[in-house]
Amino acid sequence: MRDKSSATLVSPIAVGHPPSTGAWRGTLLAGLGVLSFSGSLPGTAFAMEGFDPYLVAIGRAVVAVVAAAVSLLVARAPLLPPREHLWSYVVISAGVVFGFPIFSGLALAAGADTSHAAVVVGLLPAATAVFAVLRGGERPRPLFWVACALGALSITVFTVSRGGGHVTAGDLLMVGALLSAAVGYTEGGRLARRTPGWRVISYALVVAAPLTVPVTVALALTTEVRPSAVSLAGFAYVSLISMFLGFIPWYAGLAMGGIARAGQTQLAQPLLTMAWAWLLLGEPFDPVTLAAALAVLVCVAMSQRARS
Repeated sequence: MRDKSSATLVSPIAVGHPPSTGAWRGTLLAGLGVLSFSGSLPGTAFAMEGFDPYLVAIGRAVVAVVAAAVSLLVARAPLLPPREHLWSYVVISAGVVFGFPIFSGLALAAGADTSHAAVVVGLLPAATAVFAVLRGGERPRPLFWVACALGALSITVFTVSRGGGHVTAGDLLMVGALLSAAVGYTEGGRLARRTPGWRVISYALVVAAPLTVPVTVALALTTEVRPSAVSLAGFAYVSLISMFLGFIPWYAGLAMGGIARAGQTQLAQPLLTMAWAWLLLGEPFDPVTLAAALAVLVCVAMSQRARS
């Protein structure tokens, strides 16, 4: 006869009971990660005042991998990830180390302002949920897909209206950034259930290092570099905060509070980014952009609630 004490424990969140203190703590940690990420686009814009867009996108990972390696050494953890999870770390690297920084940097270089880009990023929670469905085999209710479609429609109307009746190159690049981040968040969230969040992002950076280090050296030698206090500050932010430190509470929050629940904190990211753009870059906080951000927020909130 099986001992009842050996039965599998089920999270209270999964069975509909009130969320535990740990769940709320996870949501707060994820919110801290979102606050960190919300400054990524303004930080990138500042960094590109003195550095090539590709150098900003790839070079930030080189600075971050130094911090990651030091963290692993201090914790006496292996410098390389487990072999059985290597492919997952390759996927995370492709999404958050290469994809999002490159696509978002090129979008800003192509003329997209940070407020505009932030609204497109507003669909990131829904996109992450879609990849979680595909990756995890979940079966959400029809309302989920309705909400995602409405959110996509809101973004399409906004981008076409701002592009003079057509989709701009910056819009397409931001879609690439959106999909890249969604893939990286989904795979990282899965690994964070059994691996501490700081090790997840550290290993993703280490796995990418054989490519990021030589590319950064080549770009530093072949592109024009005009460092200033502002560009260096922006580069430091996206390297240490956006690429490394922000992921520590983010992945820890997803693991502690649950991806579906804690992931809802991303709803605040577009409005936070727009606020930073207004405060730091002087970009107008116009009603159309605000209305689009709020529409995306409502649609993504619907999609997250419909997942269960």
